[in-house]
Amino acid sequence: MPALFTPFTLRGITLRNRIGISPMCQYHSHEGFVDDWHLAHLGARAIGGAGLVMTEATAVSPEGRISPRCAGLWQDAQVEPWARVARFIKAQGAVPGMQLAHAGRKGSAHVPWVEGGAQLPAGDPQAWETLAPSAIAFGGNLDRVPREMGVADIVRVRADFAAAARRALAAGFEWLELHFAHGYLAQSFFSPIANQRSDAYGGGFEGRARFLLETVDEVRAAWPDHLPLAVRLGVTDFDPRGHSIEESLALLGLMAARGVDLADISLGFNTPDASAIPWGPGFLVPTTARIRAATGLPVAAGWMISEAAQAEAIIAGQQADLVLLARASLADPQWPYHAAVALGLPDAWSVLPRQTGGALQPRGR
Repeated sequence: MPALFTPFTLRGITLRNRIGISPMCQYHSHEGFVDDWHLAHLGARAIGGAGLVMTEATAVSPEGRISPRCAGLWQDAQVEPWARVARFIKAQGAVPGMQLAHAGRKGSAHVPWVEGGAQLPAGDPQAWETLAPSAIAFGGNLDRVPREMGVADIVRVRADFAAAARRALAAGFEWLELHFAHGYLAQSFFSPIANQRSDAYGGGFEGRARFLLETVDEVRAAWPDHLPLAVRLGVTDFDPRGHSIEESLALLGLMAARGVDLADISLGFNTPDASAIPWGPGFLVPTTARIRAATGLPVAAGWMISEAAQAEAIIAGQQADLVLLARASLADPQWPYHAAVALGLPDAWSVLPRQTGGALQPRGR
């Protein structure tokens, strides 16, 4: 049995294999509401045999969106459209996962294919005021100076995350991930590039980690003990001005003690000037393996994983507990089935539902 197709259990949830679908923004929502596009997009990947299917970054408040077309879960009316998606994912044998996010200073932007995703002009009726730990623009085409958050803002946003977690539970999701990466709000609190506060939420490691840890505490209290809580953390900016890997290790250790079950390893993206990112197949896997060994936390590896043998080596070599696919899954929603064939899994057709896998079953069986 290939390691990639062994089950994986966290708390009370077991994935049928070690293949997950990474969150991928679709920019197809209206006022935060998802529709048939999301059912088809995520449902196809559940039909394709993945063990875990995660939603795109889903905003916990209207100002937490990246663009006006991003999905949300800030009001009860948004629960049922998401529930329809979660039910279908689960009916295909996959675990439905929800990623919650707040875009912070990188919000109020066009969708990527309009003006390159630049921020909306201040006078645009769809634009909104962005929030951040400090009044520092991200830069590049995201040049709006955000409002520095007061303590009341921090308390409110933490509560927004907890309320969205309760809605995710009501919608039937069984896996929750907090988006603490990619220069969005939580990541920007942790990064000295974005956070130049002098109060209890800035300065050294303890202050910069505080918002993230308090958010974890509130969400874990709202999310049932039998369901997994993951965090997607940007562990490095590949920039000397950012936080170190050592600080990320310390932060993940504190998160594990507060009930985080898995670390989804990613990049910081706190500056548009990061030029030292070593882009290449599986370039974050060595870092992911280091974090797994140092913290004892289960970890998920992503970024430029596309080949079955590559994914199998990551799991078999205990460099990660899950592999997360994005572009490879867009190109091939049945990637798990094709990986099973490539790795010689007996009865590879059984990775798929009966409606499709049965037709691929060899004759005479």
